[in-house]
Amino acid sequence: MELNDLLRAAAIDPKRTFVLRHRPIEPRFRRMLPLLAGAKLDLFEAYQSYQGPQMELSFAKRLGGHLASFIEYEPGKAVFVALYAIADAKPITREQFWAIPEQIELHGLGNPGWTEAERREERLHFDLRRLPNYEDWRGKLIIEWPPHRSWGRRANETPLPVLAIREDSAFAGELPPWEQLDYGWAELQVLPTRMKAALEQWRGIYLIWDERDGRSYVGSAYGSTNLLGRWTSYAASGHGGNKRLRGRDPSTFRFSILQRVSPDLDQDEVVRLEATWKLRLHTRSAFGLNEN
Repeated sequence: MELNDLLRAAAIDPKRTFVLRHRPIEPRFRRMLPLLAGAKLDLFEAYQSYQGPQMELSFAKRLGGHLASFIEYEPGKAVFVALYAIADAKPITREQFWAIPEQIELHGLGNPGWTEAERREERLHFDLRRLPNYEDWRGKLIIEWPPHRSWGRRANETPLPVLAIREDSAFAGELPPWEQLDYGWAELQVLPTRMKAALEQWRGIYLIWDERDGRSYVGSAYGSTNLLGRWTSYAASGHGGNKRLRGRDPSTFRFSILQRVSPDLDQDEVVRLEATWKLRLHTRSAFGLNEN
């Protein structure tokens, strides 16, 4: 079975369909994109609604047609996001582009957006309307995408075999070992489902490292929502109520776990362990960010 068979079964003409496999150049944003497709589809769609000059021309030729949207899954494969109707396109200026809240948020997640190097006076905003067809296969349908092929292809000219339909969504995110976690502040706002569930169960000692000047903060997490509760607080405010983090730009904060403890460890013992980490990492000094 090929992708074109699925399109025809949904009464979508492959001759009027463009197949796009997203693979951002920026490594950080490339890691973020599957998480957006899972947790913040509105941001993914805001990103997708603007294209580079070559893709913009391909989209413009297919107004009234369709888009089959995929993200790179691994070499030679792509994972399904959704089908869209390419309803309309309208020009937008750089000033208008940067007034869109979603574009500002995407920039914070690592997408450069409309850079100064791109000297066009206008870009096209595409009105892409998501269709319900195969919605249950979002993050699950895997197709072949040979490495030599470009990001976008005409569906009717491109045999793309269906390789698998996963039981669970690739956009739920894999669960890495806790000692390998290293999230930027913006990433806390789009944590994958599995990671949220794990952090809600994990309590322990965590580190916030400001990559701008190398200063660090040690904190502890316990209670009903454990690390998830603490990190969600930082995602919302940037400082989590901590005095020496206020006034600092949280966009350069990185979050990791120093030590996990038993889920039923007494709060006083967690706080005691936290103090030992502050001592060993010297975060109460002039070079640290702990006040006490």
